[in-house]
Amino acid sequence: MNPTQLIQLKSEGKTIPRFELASFINAYVDGNIHDDEMTLFLKAIHTHGMTDEETITLTELMLNSGEQIQFSGMDAYIADKHSTGGVGDKVSIVLGPLMAAAGLAIPMLSGRSLGHTGGTTDKLETIPGFQTSLTLNQFKANVETHGLCIMGQTETICPADRKMYALRDVTNTIDSIPLICGSIMSKKIAEGIQGLVLDIKTGNGAFMKTVEDATALGRMLQIVGKAFNVKTDVIYSSMNQPLGRTAGLWCEIAESITALKGEGTKDLMDVVFELGSKLLVQAGITRGETAAVSIQENLIQSGKAYDKFEEMVKAQGGDMSNADQLHQPKFELIVSAKTSGYIESMDTLNIGWAGVELGCGRRQKDDILDPTAGIEFTAKIGEKVSKGDPLFRCFNSNENKLNSAINYLQDSTQIGPEKTPHILFFNN
Repeated sequence: MNPTQLIQLKSEGKTIPRFELASFINAYVDGNIHDDEMTLFLKAIHTHGMTDEETITLTELMLNSGEQIQFSGMDAYIADKHSTGGVGDKVSIVLGPLMAAAGLAIPMLSGRSLGHTGGTTDKLETIPGFQTSLTLNQFKANVETHGLCIMGQTETICPADRKMYALRDVTNTIDSIPLICGSIMSKKIAEGIQGLVLDIKTGNGAFMKTVEDATALGRMLQIVGKAFNVKTDVIYSSMNQPLGRTAGLWCEIAESITALKGEGTKDLMDVVFELGSKLLVQAGITRGETAAVSIQENLIQSGKAYDKFEEMVKAQGGDMSNADQLHQPKFELIVSAKTSGYIESMDTLNIGWAGVELGCGRRQKDDILDPTAGIEFTAKIGEKVSKGDPLFRCFNSNENKLNSAINYLQDSTQIGPEKTPHILFFNN
């Protein structure tokens, strides 16, 4: 079957035989199939989807297109966490050290900002000297020695996904469930993990806008995990408002440190503990999630979780000695409430794009980030405000970008007479 026939088959909503799919993907990685043909193929998948077996095959092909990490002789349970992306989502920076302090081994390949959502790699790179570009041998050695390593995605792991992902970003096929599954799971399985927890975001600031779409994605991710013998748990959490009290770059590292020292916001820690509990149960450290929360609280209160964060930073060349003085913004502006009442809703998508405008994310690949940039949320859903009270504090070191970002935030909060509770979890 030639590429045109294969694309036609999927364009008619039919199943592609395993061998033909393998030949097509491998030829694309080798440069024998061009982006124009792959674009048509991606759009056909976006329109017609894939069967479960096709999605598993696609994941396997992405996985086998590059290197894979093999951990041998480790007693620790090897696991990772993935989020589908959000505004203010610094969970990985808190959860990774927390799980390593609990005795798990956490090899975590993290991403950069995508669209309106932030990237863990970008945030960690605001720590002076912190290295996110390591060889696979260095990555593996750090996990074996320290129980934790967080670095950026490499060119040698899942090159098929890397090529296809770059194309998906410009062909409006990002939200295809088979393509999301193949992309996420191939990279996670390549880490050599035994277990995985997935935080699927839903709401106005998420890629999955509805609970139904999020649940469909979660089901497929678990099917793929099972096919590769990776224990896979899923939680569904809200992105109808930002997570925590800040969104940005260095400010999220600072907030993560605060959380690891026992003063994290309730919504952030609820997500951390929910994910951490599933990993601790997977690992056999405890049978119940109530006991798992107590274990995590004790690791934070004892200082062991923060100590593990510092250990990871030092192992990756980072220097936290002047943390209190780092990345001080030159400018800031306050967005205030125009009326009194309760915050009923927040436009998280607009808030995310305000962050990008401030310098927290990229519109173009070569955009330079501003480590001082971010937004502080001084009031969130369900909280009472009076006219003139601050809602957002925006800061960066580029006054023109700051003034531009404010435009995104002027109408990003709806205030009304009724106290509306914020629902953090769905279907968990």
